[in-house]
Amino acid sequence: MKQLIIDRFEGTFAICEDKDLRYFGIEKEELPTGAEEGTVLVIDDDGNLHIDAEETERRRQRILAKQKKLFG
Repeated sequence: MKQLIIDRFEGTFAICEDKDLRYFGIEKEELPTGAEEGTVLVIDDDGNLHIDAEETERRRQRILAKQKKLFG
């Protein structure tokens, strides 16, 4: 399984980044419902996209902690 993170949206595409810092464009209509910037996606062996809710929340909490530490 491959993991991608939605970095941003440009037009009809979600620009996603993988662990090797490579970027991929995925059409918005192919995304699972609820996908937004920062969402962690998993591509299963059949090529289907799924949201990894646990990893998404873990990343958000880590980012919030860093922001709190930086900005007080």
